[in-house]
Amino acid sequence: MNELTAAGITDLSIRKSYVECKKLNSMHGKTYFLATKFLPPNKRPHVHALYGFARYADEIVDDLASTLTELEKSQTLSKWGNSILKDIEAGASEDKIGKALVDTVCRFNIPIDYFKAFLTSMEMDLTITEYQTFQDLYKYVYGSAAVIGLQMVPILGVDDENYLEEANIAAEKLGVAFQLANFIRDVNEDLDRGRIYLPIEELSSHNVTRELLERRKLTPEIVNALKEQISRVRKLQKESVPGIKYLTASSRACIEAASELYCGIVDEVEKIDYQVFSLRAKTSSWRRLKVALPAYFRAISSR
Repeated sequence: MNELTAAGITDLSIRKSYVECKKLNSMHGKTYFLATKFLPPNKRPHVHALYGFARYADEIVDDLASTLTELEKSQTLSKWGNSILKDIEAGASEDKIGKALVDTVCRFNIPIDYFKAFLTSMEMDLTITEYQTFQDLYKYVYGSAAVIGLQMVPILGVDDENYLEEANIAAEKLGVAFQLANFIRDVNEDLDRGRIYLPIEELSSHNVTRELLERRKLTPEIVNALKEQISRVRKLQKESVPGIKYLTASSRACIEAASELYCGIVDEVEKIDYQVFSLRAKTSSWRRLKVALPAYFRAISSR
């Protein structure tokens, strides 16, 4: 409970909500959870709260074991999401996840529009199974990933408010890069859900069709299509680097580690020779350690 105390969170029921959010992060966000450890203790609970909200909504949409129909999932998501948005506007919540989220939003004055955008993207997952262009996909990715980075910036902090816009731009680009890296790794799993998150137009330029992907057999055409998507991830990651420098010194190690590990997913895809249908690209324990140790010492020295 030291992190909660360090963050000045004293209300017992709110503390329980933060613990629930941290549990979700530790169970489902292994890389994200590791990177969060490099933040000062007083910032960590608030990052867990943001993750808890996103994960809970995502579970409603993507729980393959659920017996709910898509319509029932939509209704469940809408009911829960609207209640959370009302709680944010009211400044208090009785929801087990909402309590921590609302507390974090109020403390850092995080715009409610970010959470509206996220819920809109989750709703899109229940009705849209593919995106024709990257511009079309970006409408989804902005809400599902870019806003996560934007939500984080007030918690991470910037050294100079004059550079807040630069920090926000970096956060948006890095959030998108993380999501696109996941899409590349999870082609097979997404097909199980009936979805394709690689722009159809770009796949077509490599003579890859939905039918070809659904055969789940790697071809030179699919490899070339994946290479194009990997290039975009690396470009976005590179473009985010200058903006990260404007974050407070105590927050940089966390984001630098997250950037290397999350975007590093595409390196792992290359290492398995793009066999995304039969293997799951994973960051090795050695690479995690290689990233984590320097990040830990940078984090400690910055405090």
